[in-house]
Amino acid sequence: MNKVFGSAREALEGIVADGQTIAVGGFGLCGIPELLIQALRDSGVKNLTCISNNAGVDGVGLGLLLESRQIRKMFASYVGENKEFARQYLNNELELEFTPQGTLAEKLRAGGAGIPAFYTATGVGTVVADGKEVREFDGRQYVLERSFTPDVSLVHAHTADRSGNLVFRRTARNFNPDVAMAGKITVVEVENLVDTGSLDPDDIHLPGIFVHRIVHNPNPSKQIEKRTTRPA
Repeated sequence: MNKVFGSAREALEGIVADGQTIAVGGFGLCGIPELLIQALRDSGVKNLTCISNNAGVDGVGLGLLLESRQIRKMFASYVGENKEFARQYLNNELELEFTPQGTLAEKLRAGGAGIPAFYTATGVGTVVADGKEVREFDGRQYVLERSFTPDVSLVHAHTADRSGNLVFRRTARNFNPDVAMAGKITVVEVENLVDTGSLDPDDIHLPGIFVHRIVHNPNPSKQIEKRTTRPA
């Protein structure tokens, strides 16, 4: 089965719509599906709920969707280094549900595994637990967290075959496998595209059963938030 589309725009055609929940892989700017984010912006869909570790930076990553005012609500762990995010949040123009990083990863992983909710001690006694069920197990308090099953997941991978079997590279692996598993429809942006059957099964990090569409981006920009240098 060939899941490859000719462009990011074509890969999102017919599957994105106003009011959807969309999960996006990446950690900071490492491993973000940059072409898919740009295509999502260009699609003009709005009132989105986005799930991501962070919201990029101004003008890069999900920062593009904040600038175009397409995001209504964010589930995120870290929202620093983005002035537009801070401006919208402080002016009550953007909803935010802070989610501890490990909890965010587990909400995605559990959603992909078909687990609707789970209990965790993380966040008990803080604003994270506000409005959520808290229950005691073995003398300790735990908060109930609902899992994520986003309408669409946007993912970056290093290599894919045409059937969607994925290989991630080093720290760019980050949230991407969990985001891919959780999505009802998963679209993957890959740097290297190979024929089906050319990947050693032992090298595959995520099987193609979780992947619905693929777009090839052989030259990602791979920006970083900060670059610090010193004389040699």
